[in-house]
Amino acid sequence: MSDAQSVLTPSGSTQRVHAEEMVLSMGPHHPSTHGVLRLEVVTDGEVVVSARPDIGYLHRAIEKIGEYVDYRQFMPYTDRVDYLCSMSSNFAYALGVEALGGYKLPLRAELLRVLCGELNRISSHMICIGALAMDMGAYTPFLHGICHRERVNDLFEEVCGARLTYNYYTIGGVSYDAPPGFIEKCDRFIDYLHPRMVEFNDLITGNSIFQERLCNVGIVSPEDAINWGLVGPNLRGSGVKWDLRKNEPYSIYDQLEFGVPVGDGGDPNGSNPQGTLGDCYDRFVVRVKEVFESLKILRQVVDKLKETEKLPADHPDRQYQAKLPARLKIKPGEVYVRSENPRGETGYYCVSDGTDCALRLKIRTGSFSALGIFEKVTRGLMIGDVIAVIGSFDIVLPEVDR
Repeated sequence: MSDAQSVLTPSGSTQRVHAEEMVLSMGPHHPSTHGVLRLEVVTDGEVVVSARPDIGYLHRAIEKIGEYVDYRQFMPYTDRVDYLCSMSSNFAYALGVEALGGYKLPLRAELLRVLCGELNRISSHMICIGALAMDMGAYTPFLHGICHRERVNDLFEEVCGARLTYNYYTIGGVSYDAPPGFIEKCDRFIDYLHPRMVEFNDLITGNSIFQERLCNVGIVSPEDAINWGLVGPNLRGSGVKWDLRKNEPYSIYDQLEFGVPVGDGGDPNGSNPQGTLGDCYDRFVVRVKEVFESLKILRQVVDKLKETEKLPADHPDRQYQAKLPARLKIKPGEVYVRSENPRGETGYYCVSDGTDCALRLKIRTGSFSALGIFEKVTRGLMIGDVIAVIGSFDIVLPEVDR
């Protein structure tokens, strides 16, 4: 066998492989790939030479469907763009159509949207940080995360009747008003979760074995994070303080007080003093801190919702849905609107030709951009560390294969 030869991989591509190297297929059914992600991994022993993502196993033509159904009918499909944060996917699409049509929302509708969006951010992060801990061998934190997520799902089931794909947001507001006692239950949930997140921190975040598995692994510098188009916690984990809720506020986020956690690897006074800025541990810690910030937002929104309930029933700010035509026909134009979802910026580019359907619909998601840098980040790592990188990027495959 010569020093290097071309090998036909299972996906049909060819790679130059040296005599000592092997081509392995990781996924699409490997539990640690977090969905139907398949990796073509070239290894030299236990060292990764390259790990190339092979995507497309979940393609459903969602963008094309958005051009064949009317604006309201497409809302349930947005649930399927990211099933871990369906509320946030609803939110992003609704913002795009409302910007295109120039629609304004009542205050209570905005409050209910932000309330459910931040609850969904918490439940999504619970899966991410819990699953990452489980991938590293710590099973108990995952059970804690599932337990907290189920509490959120109980609230969602009460407000919209669903626990996974919610279809709660509408063009112009939300489908239903908060049922009696719902706001108080949200208040109690905040009181419930805060001390348990402190307990979660004690359980895993400061665990020395967990830190050794994540610190100095999968490092993404601030420059690389920007150049490769990373967004959300993956961008902020590299120390870049960018959050659309702060930098380009939408809905009522400009009326709320909250912080934007960023990675601090190597800072003696930070949460990751023994690591490197932009490593897997920084991305994990940023998500944990974001849960605490979401709790701050929820407390403010709950207080504002209680104030709206004191208004007369016919007051404009007391309504949960704007008064819009039964069939939306939006004047010709185009718009690109983005929102800060749990996995980062989700953008909707929508073109109207004056009918009740979009002429063109394009979705931009954070998981797709995260996979772009994956091969660069994993080069030279051990095979076990590839699993840590996947979990720290919080990739959800429906966002990639649309």
